[in-house]
Amino acid sequence: MAPRLYRVIQPVTDIALAARFYAAVLQEPGRRVSSGRHYFGGDDAGGTILACYDPASDGDAVGAGWRHHESQYLYFSVEDLEGARRRCEAAGATKITEIASMPWGETMFYALDPFGNPISFVRAGTEFTG
Repeated sequence: MAPRLYRVIQPVTDIALAARFYAAVLQEPGRRVSSGRHYFGGDDAGGTILACYDPASDGDAVGAGWRHHESQYLYFSVEDLEGARRRCEAAGATKITEIASMPWGETMFYALDPFGNPISFVRAGTEFTG
């Protein structure tokens, strides 16, 4: 069996805010797995876990911290792209682009979560996978 990606960590500085934001945007409550980790998705949702991680709330050293590169997006495939965009606006995302069709075939929009992490939503059926 080939390796499969099963979890991605999203850095946050306020685990409660992260849980509220992603629950609203992803339309699922997720689950708190420790004082500084809140997980969304997984096998019961058919795929990879999005793990919001606040090291300070987990009692871990923050160290130098970390940030995604400005073009290092997490991509979510959704049936209702317009609804996802509205939920992002309502939940506090910033720098939300208009929905657009890309040269590689995806219909999508980009945004930043409340922590400045780049996220993107793609209309299901238009995902470019290689």
